[in-house]
Amino acid sequence: MTYEQIVLFVLLVLVLAGLLWGRWRYDLVAFSALILGVILGVVPVETAFSGFGDQATIIVALVLIVTAGLSRSGAVDLVTRYAISAERSLPAHISILSTLGAALSGFMNNVAALALLMPVDLQAAQKAGRSPAPSLMPLAYATILGGLVTLIGTPPNIIVSTYRQDALGEGYKMFDFAPVGLLIAIVGVVFISLWGWRLLPNRGGKQGAVAELRASGTYTAELVVTERSKAVGQKVRDLDEAANEHDCVIAGLIRRNRRLAGRARATTIKDGDLLVVYGTPDALSALAGALGLDHQGKSGERAELSSDLRMMEAIVAADSRLVDRSANDIRMLRGQGLSLLGISRQGRILTERVRRTPLQIGDVLLLLGQSETMDDAVARLGLLPMASSVSIVRHEKGLLAAGLFFGGVVASSFALVPLPIALGAVCILYVLLDILPVRDIYDAVEWPVIVLLGALLPVGAALETSGATALLAQYLAGVGQHLPGWVALAAILVVTMVLSDVLNNAATAVIAAPLALALAQLLGLNPDSFLMAVAIGASCAFLTPIGHQNSALIMGPGGYRFADYVRLGLPLEIIVVIVAVPAIMVFWPL
Repeated sequence: MTYEQIVLFVLLVLVLAGLLWGRWRYDLVAFSALILGVILGVVPVETAFSGFGDQATIIVALVLIVTAGLSRSGAVDLVTRYAISAERSLPAHISILSTLGAALSGFMNNVAALALLMPVDLQAAQKAGRSPAPSLMPLAYATILGGLVTLIGTPPNIIVSTYRQDALGEGYKMFDFAPVGLLIAIVGVVFISLWGWRLLPNRGGKQGAVAELRASGTYTAELVVTERSKAVGQKVRDLDEAANEHDCVIAGLIRRNRRLAGRARATTIKDGDLLVVYGTPDALSALAGALGLDHQGKSGERAELSSDLRMMEAIVAADSRLVDRSANDIRMLRGQGLSLLGISRQGRILTERVRRTPLQIGDVLLLLGQSETMDDAVARLGLLPMASSVSIVRHEKGLLAAGLFFGGVVASSFALVPLPIALGAVCILYVLLDILPVRDIYDAVEWPVIVLLGALLPVGAALETSGATALLAQYLAGVGQHLPGWVALAAILVVTMVLSDVLNNAATAVIAAPLALALAQLLGLNPDSFLMAVAIGASCAFLTPIGHQNSALIMGPGGYRFADYVRLGLPLEIIVVIVAVPAIMVFWPL
């Protein structure tokens, strides 16, 4: 072996050890390896930072931004609102939610798909009085499986496609992964929905971790009925079903600045009325989206509605200037660019109007304001923020956001424009049409993943140009030259899956793709078969909570232990191998 090959192999081992150790963040490990490679002369200086401009890195960042726009616009709520019901049986609930999660993750980042649907599952578990453990892991695994279907569904697909373009002159198109990925996703979701969930424990009694997650305060708020609202023409009592579905209570009606008493429930709702609603911030936002209600009225006290608005929960401190004063009595809120949406006072429903209620020490206020000024405004008023601000969901922008994204996907699928250009255009339109503020573009990007890709791609390229990858492939080919081709294909798939169970899936794809291509060429087999195996194996990490971010996200809320992942993950990985190998051989013949 040459000096470059020895150093690169040692560097690769150190990277794997650092990622497995977990003491340092994976982006720091990858960037350290890149810098060390340059210092030792095995990574050319002129290509050291080429990975940050690589198409794979750019696409991953753009997908995250588009996902944020879909989330902020309420586009996903349009689907989940009608597809999910807590009254269904557990098997039916798991089947529908898993199918929905898989479908969404095919066209958006699968981590974001889980983040959007996990609160829905937790809410359904809370309403049904059960633990979320039987349903939460199936949902997480379904979102991972759904990412196998399209180019943008998961980072490994993007990385493998970009590597093929660099190595063979042409990358994969949007739906080239679909024949194999869709089959695996269907079989996997069916297994999870019918039998897999039964392998999981049901810990935590009826409440489990849901009780802790839903321990945040509830607020009495006033939601404005607009002319486009579905509530117009209905009686207040007719809205009980929608309110119950979104974990809210409609406590009254305000008309012409008067709160109607007992007869309010039989009153027909009109444009301009205010509904007094009791619920959590998320529940209030969901009900507002479902019924077409507004968070704010038309008075000068409220800020102009835009995508840059945030909600924040803040406590009235002892020295606050708001103590013993109501929102209507003071102009402090308006002067600071804030609107009072709701008040939480020891978990009880207020009998007075929200903006006429004198504030007390310890009251928790739900405030609406501009992102740039909210923190300073809250501090000047003597309020103590409970947590970071929460973005307002622009439900009226949902169809527009979904339509723009669909148009970008179609344009890319028919090769009218390259995928990065299509996604970039969608991002620009999201900003211009006030779907996503500029600030959120940068917040939406998961920068550690970008650094990981940008750092490892040049190291992976150096492995290939130095001949290190070919050397390793020759060793594997010597071991498997007398075995059938499908055995080598299965071996690459299994090895990639094992690596992905303990490493970041993007890092696994960067490492395994060159090895798979070199092995296929040495054996005289179709490179696409082996690259598809890498794409599938890198995403299908089901044995550990550290193999995929979705697996880590559910550990706390589901109350899972490390061994619980093996219960469902091992049979699922076996099924993936059984389905994937013959499927690849059919659609991408050896």
